[in-house]
Amino acid sequence: MVDEALYDILVIGAGPAGYTAGLYGARAGRRTLMLDSGIGGGQLATTFRIENYPGVAGEVSGFELAETMKKQALHFGAELVQDEALELTVEEDYFQVRARNKTYLGKTVILATGASPRKLDVEGEERLAGKGVSYCATCDGAFFRDKKVAVVGGGNSAVEEALFLAKFAREVYIIHRRDQLRADKVVQEEAVNNPKISFLFNYVVDEIVGEGKVTGVKLKSTVGKGERFVDLDGVFIYIGNIPNTSLVRGLVELDERGFVITDEELCTSQKGLYAAGDVRQKFLRQVVTACADGATAATSAALYLSKRGA
Repeated sequence: MVDEALYDILVIGAGPAGYTAGLYGARAGRRTLMLDSGIGGGQLATTFRIENYPGVAGEVSGFELAETMKKQALHFGAELVQDEALELTVEEDYFQVRARNKTYLGKTVILATGASPRKLDVEGEERLAGKGVSYCATCDGAFFRDKKVAVVGGGNSAVEEALFLAKFAREVYIIHRRDQLRADKVVQEEAVNNPKISFLFNYVVDEIVGEGKVTGVKLKSTVGKGERFVDLDGVFIYIGNIPNTSLVRGLVELDERGFVITDEELCTSQKGLYAAGDVRQKFLRQVVTACADGATAATSAALYLSKRGA
């Protein structure tokens, strides 16, 4: 084992939790690496707008906020490498992360891999992915200028993205399985007052229709009203997330949905291995709670190293 290759804190994932962990780890005087398979930012980087992050007046794009977090972590000495982690193993006194390009070693690891969009698992979804089916309005919204689209879901993300799509699309439907939205009232009111947005309550998508591109959706009523077909050019799916825990399955304790279980210090069932952000079992998944997790996990990791004299 080469000492130069051994980090005090190795953070896997560079979203808001990972960036904050990098910041706190570096400020604690610990050699800290943030490892991410993409350009960083996580789901935050593809979020249309953020208007409930403390200290940020008005609204800011998710990408801008993520970039600010990254610059701050790098300013204090954290390192950022773009590489995909493929395997995490526990050695005698360190962790080993085998990535696509090289292997990284850490005295402690913070898992901040976030979560991925949950799929509908209906006919046509996989076949038409990228051909009208999308999970990121910020990424693909501009392709649907003057088109007719639908957003599936009823939470904050779904309604926020519907509002974003309304800047481009001619018509936007929000399809939700219940009779009312789950989004915050202020966001709901903005959507209700937007003339481009309509609501299809008590429906679920039964099939996404199209040959080569999306042409519509078949809907099934959740209250016994029968089926309905809606002509569409695009479908944006926001029905929750699945935790990205493939690296730690069999290594740490997970809950019944696959989220990582941690204690108050955000340590997992494996000593020296912490989890932060959307990947862990928690009540609220927001940017502010991801940042709090990153700060807690990095502080816990630093204290753990100090107690070991490392």
